[in-house]
Amino acid sequence: MTQVTVVGLGPMGSTMAETFLAAGHDVAVWNRTMSKAEPLVAKGARRAASAADGELLVVSQIGYQAMYDSLGDARLDGTVVVNLSSGTPEELRAAARWVEGRGGVLVTAGIMVPPPGIGKPGAYAFYSGPKDVLDRHAATLKALGDIAYVGADQGLAMTYYQAQLLVFWSSLTSYMHAMALLSRSGVAPKEFLPYAKELFTLLGGDGPMGFAGILAAEVEAGHHPGELNSLHMQAVGMGHAVHALADAGLETTVPGALRALFERADAEGRGHEGLGTVIQSIMNP
Repeated sequence: MTQVTVVGLGPMGSTMAETFLAAGHDVAVWNRTMSKAEPLVAKGARRAASAADGELLVVSQIGYQAMYDSLGDARLDGTVVVNLSSGTPEELRAAARWVEGRGGVLVTAGIMVPPPGIGKPGAYAFYSGPKDVLDRHAATLKALGDIAYVGADQGLAMTYYQAQLLVFWSSLTSYMHAMALLSRSGVAPKEFLPYAKELFTLLGGDGPMGFAGILAAEVEAGHHPGELNSLHMQAVGMGHAVHALADAGLETTVPGALRALFERADAEGRGHEGLGTVIQSIMNP
């Protein structure tokens, strides 16, 4: 049995505490509004005396400032802080120095499932920081999901996390635009769903529509062949999509920005290359 203190009892933190309890760990809980601890105490958790009460602190709060506010001036000698809060990579690197200055070690993390998925098959989190420290607590943390260690630099976990969320948010927002456009023609979401599911699957596959892998290979090679499907063609097509949304009386801010990005890459003289050449414009704003 491992003793673990969960700091932050919102939906994510509360589910983490419940998951640790179900795995048989000795769980203490702390929240700035301690009334949120009552349901967990009823399930067997202990009330932590402070946010710094314990040798393994698992933090799940709205951001890193909340960790600073919660821990205050407390010493963290011998304490391992595993923070799964959101932030920027630079914030996490600064937080690592802050924790180290108080005698502790920070392991950063980004969990890639919503609260209902914690501890379930398919759950995982990105972790970064000292690997030997993470390894000591891996058996405990695996209760939350698989461990994807991405490196010693504490900013890397959040870099991977934000990268995944960019794909998640932009893909699903585009899907919402697609459903809205179809709805204007009387097509119900359930009628389009099979085609959307197939597209998401194909994009991650190995066939001719497997553009996740195709683009990764092109970017790594620095070569974006466009003989069969040029960026100029994509920019024209994106313009048509934006006009279709506007004609249907729908929001076009995000698709319009995408069109502008395609047109900029085209205007920079790379319209004869493939879609992957857009990354050159992204990396050189």
